[in-house]
Amino acid sequence: MELSNQNLKAVMVLVKAADAIHAVIKKDAAAHGLNPTEFSALELLYHQGRQPIQIIGKKVLINSSSITYVIDKLEKKKLVVRVDCPEDRRVTYAELTDEGRTLMARIFPEHEETINRVFGGLNEAETKAMIDSLKKIGYQAQEV
Repeated sequence: MELSNQNLKAVMVLVKAADAIHAVIKKDAAAHGLNPTEFSALELLYHQGRQPIQIIGKKVLINSSSITYVIDKLEKKKLVVRVDCPEDRRVTYAELTDEGRTLMARIFPEHEETINRVFGGLNEAETKAMIDSLKKIGYQAQEV
């Protein structure tokens, strides 16, 4: 079946590319005993430091009940600890343990190189143009 509408073709290509990238991330995370969501949470904490658990869920695009489960798993692995907020008892932070920081310092450069290989077919201008285009599409989709 040939698609006459380039927008429909673009959706198919975008979804297939996203699936392929997700498979790379899943394989990369699994090599270190993590799933992609755990890796995303660790990456956020590694780059941005202590975060309220609810904010982690929003930033890594998972719901609040799931982020609690993810943080529980990372705590059991001794990669993350929960820290109560002294100003607001309703807020609990997550932060990397020394073990979590050491792990991320070791594996993040490898992960970054893997992602660089995924995008290796694009030059910097093409990557920027892709980002700009995807942002436009995302904003437009929110309005639909």
